Amino acid sequence: MKSLSLISLFVIFSLSCFADASVRKSHHTADGFKNPNPNFETKGLWNVISWQFQRFQLPHSLDPKDYSPFPVLPNDGNQLLSNHSKLSVTWIGHATTLIQIDGVNILTDPIWSERCSPVSFIGPKRYTPPGIKIENLPRIDIVILSHNHYDHTDLPTLKQLEEKFHPLVFTGIGNKKLLLAEGLKNVKEMDWWEETKTNELTITFTPTQHFSGRGLFDRDETLWGSYLISGEKEKVYFGGDTGYYTHFREISERLGPIDVAILPIGATEPRWMMEPVHVDPIQAVQAFVDLKAKYLVPMHYMTFVLSDEALDSPVPRTKEELKRAGISEDHFIPLKIGESRFF
Repeated sequence: MKSLSLISLFVIFSLSCFADASVRKSHHTADGFKNPNPNFETKGLWNVISWQFQRFQLPHSLDPKDYSPFPVLPNDGNQLLSNHSKLSVTWIGHATTLIQIDGVNILTDPIWSERCSPVSFIGPKRYTPPGIKIENLPRIDIVILSHNHYDHTDLPTLKQLEEKFHPLVFTGIGNKKLLLAEGLKNVKEMDWWEETKTNELTITFTPTQHFSGRGLFDRDETLWGSYLISGEKEKVYFGGDTGYYTHFREISERLGPIDVAILPIGATEPRWMMEPVHVDPIQAVQAFVDLKAKYLVPMHYMTFVLSDEALDSPVPRTKEELKRAGISEDHFIPLKIGESRFF
């Protein structure tokens, strides 16, 4: 009877572990990963071709030369070097921000390259310079990578950061092999809802609605996501690239309200193409509400031409939506490229 009892306990324990794993791993597939939204609509090569033909009919220009100069505030890094206690966010351009929290310096999706492309001579070109030079950065302790697209995982930049700072790099499952092959030494892969404690911070890799791939035949083989950085008193959320879904609300429900939400507001048009994977300003404001955040810092615009909206439209559209939603603009912090905000 004692032997039978032990066997029964083992079976029950094994089944409970399996059940828990099935919940945690529901986004895993046989050959990669999938989004939490069961109705997620994948856009393939034919959709991209159709979109490119439609671009000729746009009523506005996508040439940065046809717009007033975008605001850039060159940053020499001196304030950042001397800040060892205050929470701060500096927008460097695109999805690259420098977060300072509890004396720890964190870069998000760093790209200093002139193009976001597999090659250096063709592909989307940078039309605003990085807000701070790499040589003027404070010591970088941590780099967080939301996914492996070329505008978010830029290997030339990561190699420079490795040579200068040797940071701890967080990334989704499946990306470590690529990064190690490029010479990065300290890489940690994470799964959704996984937590890691480092430098007195808790870093949680959280879901997004997006996709991954660096070529034609590796779609969704590596995991994409966002990050919640929890310090002693404050929390910062970095949204990476994402469409709108219930994950924003789930993050707040699980992990509590957020002080600063860094959310994308660009690369939004045409909606039939972009909506599954990129929130527009309306959805970014709703995500901000879902996250129960105090401040919204926008990003993912004003750096590369990746979509069809007028290049100067993301911030005004976000302000309109905040007004419509009855949210004071005091909660909205549209930084100039290179600008730092201390909280």
